[in-house]
Amino acid sequence: MSQVKTFEITGYIKKSGRKITFAKNLKALKKSDALEKIYSEIGSRHKAKRFDVKVTNVKEMEQAKEPK
Repeated sequence: MSQVKTFEITGYIKKSGRKITFAKNLKALKKSDALEKIYSEIGSRHKAKRFDVKVTNVKEMEQAKEPK
């Protein structure tokens, strides 16, 4: 069974000659799924195309262990 991981994704959007920075935490099974989700969300909210979204860093976050 696959574990869901949390990824911290940072980057910027180039719109109208300006850079708008973003940082977002997403849950996904793998890094490529998290990148697909960020492109989808940023494009939907800011009407930005994929080539306008530049991801600068993708970091997997540590999972806190739940007490049993």
